[in-house]
Amino acid sequence: MQMARVAGTVVSTQKDPKLVGLKLQLVQPLDIITGNDSGRPLVAVDTVGAGIGDVVMIVGGSSARQTDRTASSPVDLAIVSIIDLVEVDGKTVYDRRGFTGEGSK
Repeated sequence: MQMARVAGTVVSTQKDPKLVGLKLQLVQPLDIITGNDSGRPLVAVDTVGAGIGDVVMIVGGSSARQTDRTASSPVDLAIVSIIDLVEVDGKTVYDRRGFTGEGSK
């Protein structure tokens, strides 16, 4: 699993029938301690109703096809949770208000 921020929405009118009805989001992987961008943006199927700006947990490969909404679909990246809080070594580095910067010290 990896932490990411929802950066945008992807619209596709022509797609595999198994993708019809699935919401596609552009996600930016993040460094879990600092919240800085980590790598290139990716497209993921949203299984939890995340919105732009939400910090989410993404899974890839066969794990992305283990949700009720993505089973047996041609999916290799899925948003599986919206993150509320991250603690590292007893310090909160992220909550719904944003990254605290504590993890980079």
